[in-house]
Amino acid sequence: MTLVKFNNGTRKHVTGPRFIDVFDPIFNDRFFAPSNVAKVPAVNIAETETGFEIELAVPGLKKEDIKINVDKDVLTVASEAKKEEATEGKNYSKKEFSFNSFSRSFNLPDSVDQNNIEASYTDGILKLVVAKKEEAKLQPREIAVK
Repeated sequence: MTLVKFNNGTRKHVTGPRFIDVFDPIFNDRFFAPSNVAKVPAVNIAETETGFEIELAVPGLKKEDIKINVDKDVLTVASEAKKEEATEGKNYSKKEFSFNSFSRSFNLPDSVDQNNIEASYTDGILKLVVAKKEEAKLQPREIAVK
């Protein structure tokens, strides 16, 4: 089997742009990207009754390497690149490990409580829990018929 990278600019949209968008991640995989291209961690965002959960895949980092800031309505997660230590006595035939800086920002909706954000880091997954304001939480109630 041969993997072929397609260039978005040269591909014809035979079946329409929506169909092509579905398959873009397959043909634009990170394995094809040059090592000097900026990479950002993959993210999952879920809304719960009490808030939002943001998970970032950041394997290989220590808790101390991660910086989380909130400025106005923007939550930013960042990390600085690690310096690779020179290894004497090793003659690599292939060396693919690289540690790049990244910064990922998220616009927070008005419904969140910016003073109630928690972060945890386990097994390479950074999990942020952003609580909703009390008035924004969905509360079941009964409505009387008049």
